[in-house]
Amino acid sequence: MTGVVTRITAAEFLALPETMQQTELLEGEIIVTPALIISHQEIVGQVYMLLRQLMIEGKSLLSPLDVWLDEINVVQPDVIWIAPDSPCVEVEGKYWQGPPDLVVKVLSPGTARTDKSTKFRLCERRGVREYWMVDPQAEYIEVWRRSGEQFELQGVYGPDETFESAVLDNKEIKGRAIFHQA
Repeated sequence: MTGVVTRITAAEFLALPETMQQTELLEGEIIVTPALIISHQEIVGQVYMLLRQLMIEGKSLLSPLDVWLDEINVVQPDVIWIAPDSPCVEVEGKYWQGPPDLVVKVLSPGTARTDKSTKFRLCERRGVREYWMVDPQAEYIEVWRRSGEQFELQGVYGPDETFESAVLDNKEIKGRAIFHQA
């Protein structure tokens, strides 16, 4: 038996009723994800708090929030950071439009494949400057940064390692600040 997929536009998607359930539009298809596991939520909170503590100008935001990347893609990254001069702008207090400067995806068993492929390529294509994939189980952070028109792997970092984020004014990021509560 073959399923039927109905495709909609970003405008139609954003006209749907509000929900706290993670709902995204990928290539015109609505994708609904169940509630996130606890370790995922803890890491999202740690990343968000870390960005806030770095006191960098700009905005740190966490999901659920809609980011309109194009006419058929509206995503809900776990955490985003938007620079003061970013092409990502708030629209009528309802959603963000354009590529955030930093997108952080915390991997979950049910979403890791999409986060590492479809969403990764979408963020790369739409101009996101830096993309972090955080794995709560294996405890690593994969950092990708923009190099021309594509992402380049900066490195893979564990809880006892540090790295610098180019989009965050080269601030030093400590793995333990993400994986372990201070």
